Formats: sequence, structure tokens, C-alpha cells
Amino acid sequence: MTKYRSVLFYVIVIGGFLALMYWIVQVGKPLEITKVHTVANEAGSGSITDMLKDAFGHNVTHPFAILLLQIITIIITARTFGFLFNKIGQPTVIGEVVAGIFLGPSILGMWFPEYSSFLFPKASLSNLQFLSQVGLLLFMFVIGMELDLKVLKTKAKDAIVISHASIIVPYALGMAASYFLYLEFAPDNINFLSFSLFMGIAMSITAFPVLARIIQERGMTKTKVGTISITCAAADDITAWCILAAVIAIVKAGSFYSSLFTIAMAAVYVLVMLKIIKPFLVKLGQVYSNKETLSLNVVAVIFGVFLISSYTSEVIGIHALFGAFLAGVIMPPKFSFRRIIIEKVEYVALVLLLPLFFAFSGLRTQIGLLNDSHSWIICCIIIVIAVIGKFGGSMLAARFVGQTWKDSIAIGALMNTRGLMELIVLNIGYDLGVLTPTVFAMMVIMALVTTFMTGPALDLLNRYSKNEESEKTKILKQRFRILISFANPQSGKKMVRIASLLSGNSNARITALHITPSADINKFNAAEYERESFKPVKSEALRLGLDIETVYKASNDVSEEILSSANNGEYNLMLVGAGQSLFQGSFLGRLIGLTANALNPEKLINTFAGKDTLIESETIIDERVKAFIFQSSIPVGVFVDREFTELHKIMIPVFTISDIFLLFYAKKILKNSDAKVVIVDYSGIIGSNSEFKEEITNIEIYSPNSIALITRKDIKPEAFPSSSMMILSFDGWKALEREGALIDNEKLSILLIRP
Repeated sequence: MTKYRSVLFYVIVIGGFLALMYWIVQVGKPLEITKVHTVANEAGSGSITDMLKDAFGHNVTHPFAILLLQIITIIITARTFGFLFNKIGQPTVIGEVVAGIFLGPSILGMWFPEYSSFLFPKASLSNLQFLSQVGLLLFMFVIGMELDLKVLKTKAKDAIVISHASIIVPYALGMAASYFLYLEFAPDNINFLSFSLFMGIAMSITAFPVLARIIQERGMTKTKVGTISITCAAADDITAWCILAAVIAIVKAGSFYSSLFTIAMAAVYVLVMLKIIKPFLVKLGQVYSNKETLSLNVVAVIFGVFLISSYTSEVIGIHALFGAFLAGVIMPPKFSFRRIIIEKVEYVALVLLLPLFFAFSGLRTQIGLLNDSHSWIICCIIIVIAVIGKFGGSMLAARFVGQTWKDSIAIGALMNTRGLMELIVLNIGYDLGVLTPTVFAMMVIMALVTTFMTGPALDLLNRYSKNEESEKTKILKQRFRILISFANPQSGKKMVRIASLLSGNSNARITALHITPSADINKFNAAEYERESFKPVKSEALRLGLDIETVYKASNDVSEEILSSANNGEYNLMLVGAGQSLFQGSFLGRLIGLTANALNPEKLINTFAGKDTLIESETIIDERVKAFIFQSSIPVGVFVDREFTELHKIMIPVFTISDIFLLFYAKKILKNSDAKVVIVDYSGIIGSNSEFKEEITNIEIYSPNSIALITRKDIKPEAFPSSSMMILSFDGWKALEREGALIDNEKLSILLIRP
């Protein structure tokens, strides 16, 4: 009876109170007579279809519903275009800017005007603009925190020369261009000073965050070019935003002399932030530097400083974005403190709010205004001036301070990246009425072209720069080389152990590769991410006495980067973890997997070729690893960890003659361990194959009493504990997966090898 007490209590309480609520409604109904007689009659009129149409029609066009639909559409479109542009080697921001233009009047508004007017009615744009501005404020706050001022101090000399040359040269050229553009393209009631100053700043900006991502994705973080470029971009950002604040003050004041008061107020504001607020925040960071001590009150103080700083700069007249940027710069320099704050802000800003800014910019970009050859010629001239000023100025300055021509060209190409920062400047100019819609469209195109050309320019430079191989490099290529690619540091530690077993001898060379999605990393915490990612791997390699090389990269496409590293690195084996299939374990997952596979050309080709199936089975291997198996040009080892510790026994199921290559790896493992090898003649082919028998005999001679041959019926799963590992081919894995018996053994780790 005791076990039913809870059920009985639940039924009595819920049932009793539901009955009470029903009785209250019935008693209260007579009260409606004098209150809702007319409304009730109207509510009862019309068909169900009309009532549904009226109700949903009102709900769908409600301003809040429109805003949510806009956000959903913008995020999906931005992520889609970002993914597509990543595939062609371009930064995500390029795809997101193009996504904004796609949603604007240039494409969606032109081809689907009715849908465009429904999705982006003019009355809703103010809401979108305010949300996008909040996203920009958070983004600039993060950018300020990502600036490492210590680097600027240690490398200030060359960086400031290159940075300031990369600003002054395009600034002067931009002002010169404004002299020829003013009469035709400047808005009415805007003086020449305001127009020329904004054209200059628009030509001279560098996108620090985009440049940092490009450097990370190309593995240039520790190179001389990468370090100098990052430092120059940081100095460029600080200088350009100070200049922009002065320019905004001049434009709002109407003349240079009347803007002096605004600039003086801004100087006082900056001094207060640096001399009073910053020391307080430094003390705060020393006390609250980890997640355990960082309370909600401390976070509230941080965001309070951010918001008050933004508000103050807006009231002074130098734009709220400058205040957000400065608030980020003066945050406590302690790494752990800044990392926590960045992690709390960055994803919301980058994924949710920043795409709204791209969409809003796209709604303003009317490429259709460039409707004649004259307009397009002017646009091309603007692009050429921008490239000559920024690329040429940076390149010549870098060469002057002692860089090689190759490095100088690379620095020039990187500093020519404009991206998001350019859009911010252009939108400020548009809001202030300094730029007409036509000039705004031209400058957006210039921002896209100059950012787009960075990657191809670096590729072209690398293609024509030939580096001679050293003797050491030639010796390394003669070794048995293993590439380990891992996501989780602890799984990387175990794969080092497996690589040690497969290395065969001390002449082998092991490379550990860890790639972080570039959206998950920023310049500020990249070094800490790298250190933490490789700590367990290096510790295990030291314990085993291994010669190990570590490679860390950030990439827009992690799988493609891993494949590229494997295929171009002259390795003998790539070792990866199995992961887990995204489409495993639920009906919805399998349905999504089937749809994704049907739209995947490579999957269709492999299905028709009999190498794979469209319908996913309950597989232990995820889709990313399958791509490695099919697309890698070198042997691939997939490790399925089942609480693997030390190796005492190896089981090798043999299904076809081609599985003989597995004995090559068994022999290497026997060199490095005391393990016993059990070969399972699964299909009964070994007895009739002389080559197989000869290879087994060679192993017995090399390592006596270390190998045994059994048949399928002799397998006893309990004989393979957690200290065992099964090594099998890809075809063998597919055969065993259909049976499930050995694959499902929770104690038996698996090494799947595709030759």
C-alpha cells in the first residue's frame, strides 16, 4: 500500500483542484451577461477557417513575431553563406556580409519583392537596427579585450611604423579621391571636410578580428609575418578608432573649431577611464580571476563599466562603439579573467546579434544604384585606390623597416583586409548622413573585394616562394611518420600510446595535430588553448620517451584541414578517434542522416560504388571519420577507446586475402610490447594461402610464442578483457558491424585501419 501513496495523493490533489476550477468557471459564467454579450456574439460568427485565418494572420504580422522571423532567417542565411564561403577558403565574415546583401534590396528585394516587404517592413527596421547596435557594442567590447597591449609594447617600434604608414597613405589617397567625388556623390548640406575625412578613414581601416582569424587558420600565429601583422593590426585598430572618434566629433559639430570642445571632453573621458577606472578594474581582476570567485555582482560591475562607457562616449558625441572598445581595452589584463568574460559575451554577440548587423547593412546596400558604366568605373577606381594605399603603404613600410620582399608583400596583403570593421565605419557614415546610398554601396563592394583578395594573394605568394629542403627534413621524411589528430586532450593522450605501439622503433616520428574551429577561438586565448590542449599529450610522450611534434591550428573547416594536413604532410599513417555518429540512436536522427546523405554527392557516389549505404546503421564511427576513410590518400587508423589501459592481447580477424596488411602493423606492435597476437581465420582462407602462412611464420621467427591462429568458432569474448585490442580492416569492420557480437564488446578497444 505504501508504494501507491504518492500516486493516490497525486490523483486526489490534481483531480480535486481541477474539479474546483471547473466549478468556479461554471459559477462565474452568469457574470458575463452584462459584460461580454456583444463580444460573445461576434466571436461565434464566421467559419472555423475564417477564425483561424484571422487569428494566425494577426499573430504572424505582429511586430514581435516579425522580429523573431527576421532573426531566424538572418541567422540561418548568415551561417549558410558563411559555410559556403569557408569551403572556398574565405573568412566567415565575407559570407555573412554577402548574406546581408542577399537579404537586402539588391537580390531578395529585386526578385521576391512581396516576400521582402513582408519579412522586412519599413516599420520593423528600427527594431532590427537597435538589436544590431547592441551586438556591435558587445563585439567591440570583446575586440578591446582581445588586444594584447603587452605585445604592442615589446614590438612597438616596427609595428607603429608599418601601422601608421598603412593608415596615413590610404587616408591621404582617400581624401584626394574625395576631391573628385564630392560634387557628384556627396550628400547635400555636407561640407567637404566631413566628406573627405570619412572617405579617408573608410580607406584606411584594417579588420583586426578577420586578420587574426586568417592568421590562425593558416597556422601563421608563431611566424614572424603573423606576429608582426597581428601587432600592426592591433596598433592600427587603436589608432583608427581614435581618429574615427575625432572625425565623428568634427562631423557632428559641423566644423573643426566647434569640434574642439567635443574632442576635449573625449580626452577627459579617456583619461578618467585610464587613470581611475582601469586601476580599480586591475585590482578587481587580481581578486576575482576564476569562475569560482567571479560572482554575479562582479559580472554586473564589468557590464556596468561597459554600458556606462558606451553611454558616455555616445553623449559626448564620439559614438557608443568607441566607449565599448575602450571599456574592453581597460579590462583587467589577467588572462583567466578576460577569458571568462569573453566566453560569456562572444557567442551571443557573434552568433545571435552580429548577423543582424550584416543583414541591416545589406538592407542599406543597393547595388542596383550602380546602374551605368560610369558608376562601376568609379567603384573600380575606389577599389584600386584602397588597395594601392593600404596594400602598398603597408608593404613599403615593412620593407623599409627591414623585412624581406616576400614578408613585406604578405604583411601588405594581410593589412589590406577590411571586413567587418569597414562596415562599421561605413554604417556610422551613413547614419551621420555623410555617405549617400550610392557611395555606401561602392564602399561595401570595396570592403568585400579587398577582404576576399587576402587569401588568394597569400596563396599566390606561397606558390611562387620556393624553400629548399634541409638535410634534416629529408631525414625526417625517411622515418615512419604518424599523424595523430585529436579533439579531446585526454583522447589525444591515449592515441599517443597507440602511436607509440605502432611506431615500431625509435626512428619513427609522431606529430600531434589539434585544430580548433575558428569560431571558438580568438587571438587573446589562442596560446592558452594550445597549451592546455597539448599538456596531456606532451606528458604522455615524455613518459614513453617519444619524439613528438605538436601542430596547432584554427580553421573554418576542421575536417578539411585535417585531411589537407594528412594528404600534404608525407605521413605513413593518420590516427584519429572514432567519435560517435550524430545520426545514431533515434528515429529523427536517422531521418536527418538519410536526408543529409541523399544531398551529399560523395555519399551518393560511394553508395553506387558499393562502398557505403545511404541508410545509417547503428555505427560506432561518425560521419567526419568516414570522410577521412574515403578521402585520405594515406592509411587511416580509427581508434575506438573502450577503457584501454595497457596492451596484453591483440585480436586480428581476417576476412579476405587483402587483410594481410594488418600483419605489418601487428609486427610493429610486437616490437614495442609483450602483447600476444591472436589471428582469427574468419573466412577460412589462411590455410589455403601460402603468402599468409609465410608471413605468420616470419612473425613466429621474429617473436616466438607471440602469435596464435584460431578459427571463428574458437572465439571466446570473455578472453579479451580491457587490456585487449582488435585490429581489423575497413571491410572487416563492416562485416562485423552487421553481426554486432564483437563490435558490441564493451571491454574490447578497436583499431580500424584502412590501408
